[in-house]
Amino acid sequence: MTTDETKQIDPKQIEQFLTFELANEVYGVEILKVQEIRGWEAVRVIPNAPSFIKGVLNLRGSVIPIVDLRERFSLEHCDYTHKTVVIVLCIKHHRTDTFVMGIVADAVSDVLDIKTSEIKKAPNFGSQLDTRYMRGMHVYKQNMIMLLDVDKLLNPDEVDDMDAISDLADAAEF
Repeated sequence: MTTDETKQIDPKQIEQFLTFELANEVYGVEILKVQEIRGWEAVRVIPNAPSFIKGVLNLRGSVIPIVDLRERFSLEHCDYTHKTVVIVLCIKHHRTDTFVMGIVADAVSDVLDIKTSEIKKAPNFGSQLDTRYMRGMHVYKQNMIMLLDVDKLLNPDEVDDMDAISDLADAAEF
């Protein structure tokens, strides 16, 4: 064995990502942002909310908004099935420390250890395409995985709106 083969990889150079399917593509989010994974269940619809906000869910006394990433990313609509999941995420918020929300995914795939050096920069599509939520890309077993920056899935105004929706649902004693 050469010395290169016996070197340990610095754990700081590896990140874990939860991968999930969405419209036959694979996406990933940092595992440290994932609070839990739940099967799909009906949510309470909030009138006049943006179409990508499916409603709110009561999670052990906390009201959390649920975002459908298919609609958020303008992908084709799909009916929810027994494989549909809600991934509960804890994201950074510009006004408070954290904000909890759920994202709807077609199915959960795997947890991957990815070397930070193997994360490719997200392509630049110019100003016509909003890619602020893309952290980068990773190739795994011939598949391209889009790694998301969950803190940027929503712009600050949308997070404020979701805060207001949660407060409204809380006030209605959801």
